[in-house]
Amino acid sequence: MVIIIKIINVDEVDIADTPHKVDVRKLISYEHATIVRIELKPGEALKMHVTPVDVCFFILEGEGIVQIGKEKEIVKKNKLIFSPAKIPHTLMNESDANFSFLVLKTPTPTSETKML
Repeated sequence: MVIIIKIINVDEVDIADTPHKVDVRKLISYEHATIVRIELKPGEALKMHVTPVDVCFFILEGEGIVQIGKEKEIVKKNKLIFSPAKIPHTLMNESDANFSFLVLKTPTPTSETKML
């Protein structure tokens, strides 16, 4: 029998060293998708950047601000945000509590994210 279920304990995944210098944990990556969990402490933000693929953000906890292109919105738990490929975007935490979200990139990028 082949076992195909894979369970990942987020707390056991190492924090990645990224240009954002925040808690970024790559949970899974394969040809068709990459899933990352990011946690922003109060006052933290991702640097403005452009990804070569479409990205969705699913808010797990807290409240933050998402900026895609020139549009800015406040987002909260259980919201899903779509960010098209090659459009500058960022997320920031201006609240007093932690803000965490999943990042779903489809397909997995074959070129680097561009920091702005």
